[in-house]
Amino acid sequence: MSDKPINESRRGAVKAMLGGLAAVPLMNLVGMPAAQAEGLPQVDEAKDPTAIALKYKHDATAAERVDAKGEAVRPGKPPEEQTCANCQFIQADEGDWRPCQLFPGKLVKAEGWCASWTLKAGA
Repeated sequence: MSDKPINESRRGAVKAMLGGLAAVPLMNLVGMPAAQAEGLPQVDEAKDPTAIALKYKHDATAAERVDAKGEAVRPGKPPEEQTCANCQFIQADEGDWRPCQLFPGKLVKAEGWCASWTLKAGA
């Protein structure tokens, strides 16, 4: 018998095992954002220090989105169109409550607003 078929099949088996092991972490990443967001608490706009500092409000219409001159505090869209749903820091595309980069481990209301609002690219 020849060593060649044995070496090729062994090499193929090693490649298959390594490929399978490399795929496991990728499969776990597919459902992570949604699964992680479900168990997170909502930001408390009255008590959370970050929310207070950023003037976060669950209801964007209650936030100070215009200055004394009546102009938008944050550029990008008219004040009435600025919400967490179209901000670059929001980390999900769906849901009433979504994770935000500015409030790690907490959810913000999609219809909320804070002083760090920045228009999401392509929005």
